Amino acid sequence: LVSLPCSLLLFCAAVCASNAQTTVGVWDEPIRFSTKAKDSCSMLVSTAGDSSRLRVSCKGPSQGQNPGRSYSCDFQGKPNLCRAYVANPRHYFTQIMWDMRKLSHACQGHKVYRPHMCRKYPDEAQMTFLTSRPRTTVKVPKPVQEQRKPAQAKHVKPAAGKGGHIRRTTQKPVKVVTRPTEVPDSAASRLATEYCWKSLHGVCSYIINWFQN
Repeated sequence: LVSLPCSLLLFCAAVCASNAQTTVGVWDEPIRFSTKAKDSCSMLVSTAGDSSRLRVSCKGPSQGQNPGRSYSCDFQGKPNLCRAYVANPRHYFTQIMWDMRKLSHACQGHKVYRPHMCRKYPDEAQMTFLTSRPRTTVKVPKPVQEQRKPAQAKHVKPAAGKGGHIRRTTQKPVKVVTRPTEVPDSAASRLATEYCWKSLHGVCSYIINWFQN
């Protein structure tokens, strides 16, 4: 009798453990959308324990006789840490869909999706890229680098004197004027008196001096 309750407890514990590990769909109806390249995509969300997994499957339009491309990718996170997600989980993934439909390839978007309703929560509460089929490259945000302005050459002003102006001294050429050697007034005056009129003594004296030199 004692072993019966213990057996029931063990059985219930096994059932609970198996249920915790079982993947359960959040909803039956997938979210459907089209990408910028006209790929038809669908989003299915499942839970495994306290984590949620998002699978995005897409198929491109056929081109003539060639079938369209097919691809899929998986994301995983714990959006249940966000209160807004608990209140409306489908809207959380709808906001992710709004970002994916702007892409040409739905699986070549962000590495981490932060829906607006839970953007303030840490990365653990967001959906992080896991894998894709076939393998694709996701965008990794680059650190923003400050643009440096080119160094401008500094103009060095020469030292100024008083009043802020530089005095420049230029030497003016000195004109050398050579004057004729003057003859003693007595000789010039004597000759002017002898050969010139009295009214022209001054002019004659000057001319006599000039010819004698």
